[in-house]
Amino acid sequence: MRYRIEKDNLGEKKVPAEAYYGIGSFRSKEVYQITKHGLNRQMIKSFANIKKTAAKTNSDLGYLDKEKGKAIVLACEEILNGRLHGQFITDVVQGGFGDAMNTNANEVIANRANELLGGEKGKYDLISREDLNLNQNSFEVVLIAGKLSIIRQTKKLLTEAKKLFNSFYYKIDEYDLSRYEDYSIGQQLHSFGDKLDRNMKRINTSLNSLLEVSISARDLPAEQESLYLRKFIKYLVQHSGEAVFLSKNILDNKQNLDSIAWVSSSIKMLGADLSKTATDLKLLDKTGKVIIPDVDTAGHYVVIDMVKQVSFYIMGNDLTISRTIESGELEENAYLPIIYACIFEMLNMVRRMMRTLREQLIENLVIVGHEKNPVE
Repeated sequence: MRYRIEKDNLGEKKVPAEAYYGIGSFRSKEVYQITKHGLNRQMIKSFANIKKTAAKTNSDLGYLDKEKGKAIVLACEEILNGRLHGQFITDVVQGGFGDAMNTNANEVIANRANELLGGEKGKYDLISREDLNLNQNSFEVVLIAGKLSIIRQTKKLLTEAKKLFNSFYYKIDEYDLSRYEDYSIGQQLHSFGDKLDRNMKRINTSLNSLLEVSISARDLPAEQESLYLRKFIKYLVQHSGEAVFLSKNILDNKQNLDSIAWVSSSIKMLGADLSKTATDLKLLDKTGKVIIPDVDTAGHYVVIDMVKQVSFYIMGNDLTISRTIESGELEENAYLPIIYACIFEMLNMVRRMMRTLREQLIENLVIVGHEKNPVE
């Protein structure tokens, strides 16, 4: 393998010659091999959207050469279209407020933008890493990227929740059950659906709090900073597709991450309610009102057990998020990486758990004493 030599304030290091990441990303990968998972796809795209937004804002206002701005935008668009994701190598759990995530984005985009202008990877002579971070605060960038990613991944979870919700009502229609006869199996399935609907509404409400973001350009004079912020937010809305807005109290928005805690606790409540639904389905099976399908030789209630295990697990994630949010110091929280690791894991596990519950249990659930509607 060929290498190039890059330097930083700690010295020199060999970086693979064909890599788009640089010495900052490489150092972080060497030091923090914790989860051995890089940034997820939504996080990578969020960084690309933020860097694209910053490049267009800085270019429009004359802080960045327009040709440089165009090259950065093109590099970001390639990442948004799925290219170079394997170049984001920093572990999701790391030190330094998640600063290496931002560094990784700066290096990959700068190197690709240099290539587009005819330069070489690792030189940073046509477009520097500083150009990528121009008029930005690293902590704010990492925080906004996390919020956008949580929103995207939660929407995917809600899509799966809606499918599960519909499956309860499909089952009612499949057997022509009454939803309103007291304590009937139809009313029980209807109750499962209503409970899930409440959770979806609760989660949707919590997502709105993530749309409030903090961004500053304190190196600019006050009047120019105000213009920069307005333009930045306008572009970020366009590129991310989310109705983000600038917080009226930037310090409060950075200091207090209760918006993330709200989403986390809502997901935890969804997990707990799904665990209760699983328990109730088990009791309905034991009392002969329904028949749960066998899907695994390990036992009759394996899907039920899986749902409950996921619920127990994510309660621990929510506790970690609560404790790390509590432990932040003033306007920066050093524990953003573990907050993200926990909430992304929660979102993925609950989404997959709901899919398994729906596909392996609810859709194949047999209602005892009722005939299915004839197929038309």
